[in-house]
Order: sequence, then structure tokens, then C-alpha cells
Amino acid sequence: MNTSDLIQPRHLARRAVIYVRQSSPNQVINHQESQRLQRALTQRALEFGWQEQDIQVIDADLGITGTLAQCRLGFQELVAEVALGKIGILLAYEAQRLARNCTHWYQLLDLCGHADCLIADRDGVYDASTVNGRLLLGLK
Repeated sequence: MNTSDLIQPRHLARRAVIYVRQSSPNQVINHQESQRLQRALTQRALEFGWQEQDIQVIDADLGITGTLAQCRLGFQELVAEVALGKIGILLAYEAQRLARNCTHWYQLLDLCGHADCLIADRDGVYDASTVNGRLLLGLK
């Protein structure tokens, strides 16, 4: 199945959210290319069919370690918005950057699967509600 086949009108009716994160203040200052690449996912969302006004960038967790979810206000916002069914697709430069431990990662996958929220990274688009999607995301 072509990754664009996963994106349905029901997904496009909700927001596309790009989650931007770097783990330390040093990375934020000295690795600005990483931020540029993550923010460039806005263009990918446009190519997938989202309108500019329906794309949100969450970058509240710049310079904050991903180890503890309670310290990442942007991650908390993201999880809440997914749970409320407001997000059609969640984009991250690398999917594994969304969560830094298995507990948070698999909880997010479960939530996305139940809320019909797709996950995309630079390699593809995944549906966490399907066996194939969960397998691929689990390997990441």
C-alpha cells in the first residue's frame, strides 16, 4: 500500500502536528540544522494534503531530555490532542524521537491506534491501528 493511501479525508479533516524536539540546550544552540529539518516537515504535511492553517508545530520541548514525559509540556499537549481526536497525523523527523523509553512509546502507539491518528517520519507514514503499522513502528 502506498503511504499516501493511508491518508484519508477523515485524517485531513483534523490537524497535522509536527513535533520538534532536541534533547539538550547544547543541541538547540549548536545543531540548528536538526531544527530546520524537523520544521521542514511542514512542507511534507502540505504535500500530504493538509492546508497551512491546519498544520501545528509543537516545539515546547526544545532543550529538554525525553527521558521523563512529565517534564515535556509539548509531549503532554501532543498526547492530550491525540486523545481528544484532534490530530489526523503526527509528524516527527524520526519517529523514535517522539518518546525516549518503551513505556511512553507504546502508550503513544496505542493512543494513536485508538484515535485513528497516523504517524509519519522522513521514511514513511504508519497506521498504528494495523499490524503492519505497529510492527514497523515497534522496530523503530
